[in-house]
Amino acid sequence: MAQIKIYGVRSVLGSRRAALSDVIHASAVAAFAPPEDKRFHRFIGLDPEDFIYPAGRTSAYTIVEIVMFEGRSVATKKKFYAELYARAHAELGLGANDLEVSIIDTPRHDWAIRGQPGDELQLNYQVNVD
Repeated sequence: MAQIKIYGVRSVLGSRRAALSDVIHASAVAAFAPPEDKRFHRFIGLDPEDFIYPAGRTSAYTIVEIVMFEGRSVATKKKFYAELYARAHAELGLGANDLEVSIIDTPRHDWAIRGQPGDELQLNYQVNVD
């Protein structure tokens, strides 16, 4: 299970929302192997004055924050990063300086889904991916 938030400048993020969602999802499927229909993305477009970032970034600067069940190996996370950066560049022209990603692993018991604690939920996919 993963919840993904994508932050960026509203005008830029809005024009590429669907393509960016597809890039992120394809990267997640390639690395984490969830079912194809598991897509939980929230786009948070900000006005330029509310999205302050350091020099060396452009208005396309995008932050991807992923909160997910713990269990993926470091190698699997690195595979995801590589997939995402490659696809974002190839499909969106998004440069490495304009994309930052953070993964926040949480124990399953810290989630509640469909009325059940996450550690009691029966999943149709593996979380422990090496």
